[in-house]
Amino acid sequence: MGTGVQEQQTSLTQGEVPLASSSTSEGLKQTRSVLNSLFSGAFAGAVAKTAVAPLDRTKIIFQVSSARFSAKEAYRLIYRTYLKDGFISLWRGNSATMVRVIPYAAIQFCAHEQYKRLLGGYYGFQGSKALPPVQRFLAGAMAGSTATMLTYPLDMVRARMAVTPKEMYSNILHVFVRISREEGSKTLYRGFTPTLLGVVPYAGLSFFIYETLKKRSGRTQPYSYERLAFGACAGLIGQSASYPLDVVRRRMQTAGVTGHTYGTILSTMKEIVAEEGVIRGLYKGLSMNWVKGPIAVGISFTTFDLTQILLRKLLHLGYT
Repeated sequence: MGTGVQEQQTSLTQGEVPLASSSTSEGLKQTRSVLNSLFSGAFAGAVAKTAVAPLDRTKIIFQVSSARFSAKEAYRLIYRTYLKDGFISLWRGNSATMVRVIPYAAIQFCAHEQYKRLLGGYYGFQGSKALPPVQRFLAGAMAGSTATMLTYPLDMVRARMAVTPKEMYSNILHVFVRISREEGSKTLYRGFTPTLLGVVPYAGLSFFIYETLKKRSGRTQPYSYERLAFGACAGLIGQSASYPLDVVRRRMQTAGVTGHTYGTILSTMKEIVAEEGVIRGLYKGLSMNWVKGPIAVGISFTTFDLTQILLRKLLHLGYT
């Protein structure tokens, strides 16, 4: 018995780490990884959305109206808004966007990292970077769905603020209160189903394409301009694939202030097609999305990656 105690003491003095200590260290490392992902995702979302806010607001206004979209008309709308309400008005609704996008992006990027780790462990792959295509798509789709379910009412509020005059809603809280009082609290989730259906191909394809292009770049850490290009490609394809559902959700979200009454996803699509046609209705504003979408997604992915790398270096986390 005395010999066993002496052997244990000898092993500890020789630098062997007890199991409990190793487990605690691994738990701390994982916690820091999650916090890193949350902060990096929040910052990435805020930077990307603010950069394209005027274009995003203009796109929403066309999506929820029957006016024909063109680049010339979009420019005129932006210019008229600037002349009438001033330069800052081009970012109207961006405060609501930040309230939504910061938690949304934080949850989405963090969830994506965790889903990659879980799927990698479940399917027996060593490290998240070794995930095959199907699992890469699933990780992105589940991350987008998780973030959407947790933050949807904020997206509803942001859409309302984007298409209404500033006299109608004074602030974000006023939007919540007035919608709940005048239209019912269920209205805060109007358009949720098409949003969820649209986010699966959008987030799935976006993360899948970005991760795949990074993997094929031949470098562990691609250059910043390469990350921007990869993100732009991901945004272009992901948003194009889900765009009709984006139009439908905007129509349903803003029905209370545009005078329309939309029911199901299918009936909303039929009404849009009957009034405006397939291309002009369901794909209205897509050309603007081809400008602002790739920019936003490229900035978002690049900012997330670079912020993560910076935080890892600052905190000496020692993982890649």
